[in-house]
Amino acid sequence: MTTYLVVAGLGMALLLVSLVLGDLLDGAFDALAGDAFSTAVIGAFLSALGLGGALAQGLGTPLVVSLPVGVAAGVGFGWFAAWLTRLLRTGTSGGTPATEDVVGHEGVVVTAIPADGFGTVKVLLGGHALRLNARLDADHPLPIEPGTQVHVTGTLSPTAVVVTPTWRELA
Repeated sequence: MTTYLVVAGLGMALLLVSLVLGDLLDGAFDALAGDAFSTAVIGAFLSALGLGGALAQGLGTPLVVSLPVGVAAGVGFGWFAAWLTRLLRTGTSGGTPATEDVVGHEGVVVTAIPADGFGTVKVLLGGHALRLNARLDADHPLPIEPGTQVHVTGTLSPTAVVVTPTWRELA
């Protein structure tokens, strides 16, 4: 059981080092398996292997049973750490929406949009209020005043969109 606890301690130390200093193995094994061998993944694998094996051995199982139990726990926690690392690196956690995400949504003009320049619009998307620079669609030559409802039709840059006024039915 002592060997399993030493392995678990080394894994936890490696996790702590990766938390404080970052990924020490970043890029070392990318050609082999991408993020599968990051510092956090190896630390999670070793910690779970040691704790799972120690738990199994503490329950009275022999080495031929406790070792596969530890390896299975290590693989499970290693996979979870790899998934979590990938999620954090790609940013697909539902954070702040990108400018491309507002295309097709409604907004309101905050600063007047001249016919040949930029103004500002506010678009609500997924609980986030995005304030973006806006230029009029080429088909709409008239300026738009603040408070006017607009429809986002495209993007110009990470901070600018193309808008057109929404049409209101006459009463």
